[in-house]
Amino acid sequence: MNKFKLTMKTMMTLTSLWLLVATVQVQAGTQVEGIRIWPAPDHTRLVLDTKGKVDHNIFALSNPSRLVIDLKNTRLKADFDKLDLSGSPVRRIRSAPRNGTDLRVVLDLASDVKPRSFQLEPNQQYGYRLVVDLIDESGSRLEKATKPTVTQNSAGKRDVIVVVDAGHGGEDPGAIGPRGTHEKDVVLKMAHIIKDMIDKQPGYTAKLTRTGDYYIGLRSRTILARKYGADLFVSVHADAFRTPQPKGASVFALSQRGATSETARWLAQSENRSDLIGGAGGVSLDGRDDMLAGVLLDLSMTASINASLGVGSSVLGKLGGVARLHKPGVEQAAFAVLKSPDIPSILVEAGFISNPHEEKNLATDWYRRRLAGAIMNGIDAYFRKTPPPGTLLAWQKHNGPGSGRISQYEVQSGDTLSAVARDNQTTVSELMQYNDLRDDRVMVGQTIRIPSS
Repeated sequence: MNKFKLTMKTMMTLTSLWLLVATVQVQAGTQVEGIRIWPAPDHTRLVLDTKGKVDHNIFALSNPSRLVIDLKNTRLKADFDKLDLSGSPVRRIRSAPRNGTDLRVVLDLASDVKPRSFQLEPNQQYGYRLVVDLIDESGSRLEKATKPTVTQNSAGKRDVIVVVDAGHGGEDPGAIGPRGTHEKDVVLKMAHIIKDMIDKQPGYTAKLTRTGDYYIGLRSRTILARKYGADLFVSVHADAFRTPQPKGASVFALSQRGATSETARWLAQSENRSDLIGGAGGVSLDGRDDMLAGVLLDLSMTASINASLGVGSSVLGKLGGVARLHKPGVEQAAFAVLKSPDIPSILVEAGFISNPHEEKNLATDWYRRRLAGAIMNGIDAYFRKTPPPGTLLAWQKHNGPGSGRISQYEVQSGDTLSAVARDNQTTVSELMQYNDLRDDRVMVGQTIRIPSS
């Protein structure tokens, strides 16, 4: 009996101690240990590093413009005064304890914003984070899409528009190499180099989805490409694997499986129906019934994927001349950033940043320029053969020296259309266009018309 009373007394004591510890932990709460800011053209991302999850509330005020962030049961252990606010709408950050245990943070702003907040779990680089996006709904700082650029002395023919997308950015570092190299930094530098090279080519204009170290949502990147009237979307990345052995560059296009699921998504959004395919001179889904709209979308998506595979093959061939290739052909996957039904889109993995040797190369300007030059040459080789209608390149192809000459080839046993295209320095899509083919199947004895370069 005494033993039982002693045991019960011990258990009650332990329970009381546990409750006391839990109460102290709740009272201690969490703390803000750091702060970072990432200005972008259409929004600014503010990130608070916290010791743990935090209960919070945000609201905006006008006259003057302010954003209030209330953090429950939180203490401040960071120095807001050291934060560089240049390029952002934030003019000053103030903070003060509230209700004894809470923390209030006030952002003095240059103009009203639409706030959005969410919390992130710890990752490879950061711990718990509270993310606050300050969205500029007026779009005053966002580069506006303009009419197609016209190269000087081009008889009014428009340029081919290439949108170059540097993956990740801002709070999202992407892959991190063994020496600490961030994918987001490598691909942004490459994107700028590619843009410079493209802009120097007559008949081309390049646009960047991001020009600095900030994050853009995957869907927003394809939306930007459509606003710019892109003829091609190129997303640049640096691959990673759990072991350091894999290496080599890769090129990806969208898979048919990914495309099929996209049809329903695009059809379900009313803003997509009004102006979907190709911008000026494109096909509108406005007023179409779902069945016809679905057929138009599938046709557009299929054509887009075929073109993506064509330009991807051209880029991969050029990359193979300056770098090791991870796979010999263009791969296909359901990357969200490639899911535009009307714009040929490819994703270039410049190499494996998880491989020490390739990380070292990717961190150097000379290697990035080699890769960028190969990508540019691959893009140019493709568009020289299959230029979009109305462009300077199309005018040059049909009016330049040697235009209009067409040779013929009789299909032999074992031939494929891709092999015929490769042997004659053209593309599958070009051969399909010249021969009015619905697919890439050919038969022995069939005569294929081949355009001369």
